[in-house]
Amino acid sequence: MSSEEQTAAFRLFVCVQCGFEYDEAKGWPEDGIAPGTRWDDIPEDWSCPDCGAAKSDFEMVEVARP
Repeated sequence: MSSEEQTAAFRLFVCVQCGFEYDEAKGWPEDGIAPGTRWDDIPEDWSCPDCGAAKSDFEMVEVARP
């Protein structure tokens, strides 16, 4: 798979409580989550950095990537 195909395969998850966005391509380095980390690889006890909502309170959204 090319790097373009891999990037296109990254997904975006949005917190239903506050709207915080977790982008798999960017990760969340502030919490030690490296860019490219898949949602399924984030620990189940991880919570939203903005409001503290559980990982289960996030929904995947479709995003068109340039």
